[in-house]
Amino acid sequence: MKTRIYQLLICLLVLGGCKTSNDVSGFYSRDIECMGSELDGSVTLKTWGRGKNKADALEQAKKEAVNAVLFTGIRNGKPDCDTRALLNAPNIRQNKSDYFNRFFADGGDYKKFVSDKDETSGQKEKVESRDGEVMYGFIIRVMRSELQKQMIRDGILIINN
Repeated sequence: MKTRIYQLLICLLVLGGCKTSNDVSGFYSRDIECMGSELDGSVTLKTWGRGKNKADALEQAKKEAVNAVLFTGIRNGKPDCDTRALLNAPNIRQNKSDYFNRFFADGGDYKKFVSDKDETSGQKEKVESRDGEVMYGFIIRVMRSELQKQMIRDGILIINN
């Protein structure tokens, strides 16, 4: 009788210890949302960044925002934003990889085209993951028209009239 109880307890402990965690929020990829567009040609986006701390996450969020404006476009949020990607040539990121690696490097030129001045302290969202990184949501303004002018000046974007 005692051996049956011990066997049952061992089975319960083994099965209970094998339960997987239901916490997937730290690994969920969040989409960039358009919060609005301004008359100066800029767009205000809600974007997410991951990093070891809040400052690192902010820099990643800025890179994500510029990346979306340049390459992927904005698919979510308010419909008054210009949702098209500035650069829609196939494989442009790979073909001009030297340029874009420098552009998106830490402290790179991407910083000239983003601002987090629209950010208010109550709007940040924080998600922690098990790997020690944190994910924050930020409100980022991307100067879309200035970014387009820079791409034209650098010969990345060719406008055909």
